[in-house]
Amino acid sequence: MSDEDDSQKTEDPTERKLSQAKEKGQVASSQEIKSLAILLGGAASMALIIPWMMNGLAAYMFVYIEQADIILVEQISVQSLFKDAMLEMAFYMIPTFAVLMVMGIVSNVAQTGLLIAPKKINPELNKISLIAGFKRMFSMRTVVEFVKGIFKITILGWVVFYMAMPWFEDAAIMPDMPIGDITSRLYLISMSIMAGSIMVMTAVATLDYAYQKFDFLKSMRMSHKDLKDEYKDMEGDPQIKAQIRKLRQERAQTRMMSNVPDADVVVTNPTHYSIALKYKVNDMQAPILVAKGLDSLAFRIREVAEENDIPIVENPPLARALYASVELDEEIPMEHYQAVAEVIGYVMKLKGK
Repeated sequence: MSDEDDSQKTEDPTERKLSQAKEKGQVASSQEIKSLAILLGGAASMALIIPWMMNGLAAYMFVYIEQADIILVEQISVQSLFKDAMLEMAFYMIPTFAVLMVMGIVSNVAQTGLLIAPKKINPELNKISLIAGFKRMFSMRTVVEFVKGIFKITILGWVVFYMAMPWFEDAAIMPDMPIGDITSRLYLISMSIMAGSIMVMTAVATLDYAYQKFDFLKSMRMSHKDLKDEYKDMEGDPQIKAQIRKLRQERAQTRMMSNVPDADVVVTNPTHYSIALKYKVNDMQAPILVAKGLDSLAFRIREVAEENDIPIVENPPLARALYASVELDEEIPMEHYQAVAEVIGYVMKLKGK
């Protein structure tokens, strides 16, 4: 996309666009958050699981060391011994792997929620395009990720070295220390380095997540044309909606005009309003408004009434009141009973009823 097009995208993305992007698997996500979560899982394993694992493995190995003279060095026995050792190692390693896996999943869900995006795995031709590949390789995002990686490795390496430096003098005296003291010392050194690494990664992950969120929202920005197109998709094209509304009005008027020949009287303004009323003494509690119109439509109602010999009565106040307060196929409200009764009575007199 050209710079000119990007410069036009000045509006924040709508919730609909963000939702559609999420369906495609496009969300703000920081790899450093995942790395931090796995590092925390590793630290928790080192603090809680690894001591238990080392004690268990030491007890397991001690049995073989203590009884080394009775172990048969044969192919079958060695294979069985190796198999048992691997199973024992797996028993103690599985909790650590489980913690790391859970932390990786939690870090993803915490950032993006429970995200299921089948569209993300759909094959796309532009992903295998050489030109698109070169563009991604030398894009600003790639440069930022490269600089961020160098910065992270440099800071992390410096902190690890600084944290481990006080322990370097132990290297000279460790050969003379009991094995238990050596393992304890190495454990303390590892935990110290892990704590320093976690502090660095926490700062890096926080900054990276803020940047990823900013960069994602920037990539999702919309132009005024995008907003209009989205509005058309959600609400429909205004021109099409106007045409549909016009067709509905025309159909409604056609149905209404077909009811005029069944009316008993048409009340007029005399030129601006026309109200067609229908009343069957034995079937209706009150007269029903079957058609109403203003100006040109009022003129058409009067024409149809004349063609079908329906009486036309001029009563401007009543015509205006009925037009404003009564909808099609509704009964006349009680406040207009007397005025309408006078009109109906007049019409019946004309018909000799």
